Amino acid sequence: MAGEYDNYLNFIDSALELSKSIPRYFSKFSNKIYCNHQKLTIYVLMQKLKLTSRGIVSYLKSNPDARLHLGLSRVPVHTTILRFAKKISRLISNLIGVKRADTIAVDSSGFELESKSFYYRTKWNSERKWKTRRYMKLSIAVDTDKQLILNYKIRKIFRHDTIDFKPLLKGLNVKRVIADKGYDSRDNRRFVINKLKAIPIIPVRRSKNFYGHIKSSKKIDGKDYHQRSKVETVFSVIKRKYGSVLRCKSDITQKVELISKLVTYNLDRNLNYVLLIIGLHQSLK
Repeated sequence: MAGEYDNYLNFIDSALELSKSIPRYFSKFSNKIYCNHQKLTIYVLMQKLKLTSRGIVSYLKSNPDARLHLGLSRVPVHTTILRFAKKISRLISNLIGVKRADTIAVDSSGFELESKSFYYRTKWNSERKWKTRRYMKLSIAVDTDKQLILNYKIRKIFRHDTIDFKPLLKGLNVKRVIADKGYDSRDNRRFVINKLKAIPIIPVRRSKNFYGHIKSSKKIDGKDYHQRSKVETVFSVIKRKYGSVLRCKSDITQKVELISKLVTYNLDRNLNYVLLIIGLHQSLK
């Protein structure tokens, strides 16, 4: 239990360090009771613990060590956290700053919205013929070696996977791009080969064990295609550890909540990676 408790405190320290990439205050006229770094860390910790805004306030009130690491002289009310979530929508995407990997995998998944219950959406709406948006679609690009999220794209409505392929890869420095047949198109392959100078490992539709050509004479080797399962593993971890349901009501706060889950995942992953390296180093002494 002590090790798990220390992990939460280390997570708070890592989140505070990451939050330095955003302004400390939104305005020079701010009351400066709580800085943005503290509020962002609280919001990310809320995702890690799978708590509501009221739940994280109760957690902080009962945990003096967490307050000490956060530098809090008093605990904010839950509305302070909710108002901050609306203000941070344009800045939170800057917290996912990894842009380089040897091999990346691309895929998408849906996150359920809690605004209406499952029974209401299925039974009640099926009788009344009302349409409601059931989930928010998330597409991500993942480093298959470290299993870190490099980029993401969120959509409120259903669109085909290929429309998010290029936006996910722009600005990334990679050598191989792995995706399933849903991303198979000549335009996507040309983008990976000509713009990214990388190798697209994407199965060709209606073909078995064929991944296209880099040039007319050079066939693409699909031996690394099995690495695509890493992105499915990332989705599974996010939904299992931080929740597959978005509790917020508005589109803006739902996006912030979803992005904060990605930030929380990367923080946890980096922290576990560092602890693993330290453990290996100590075992070799």
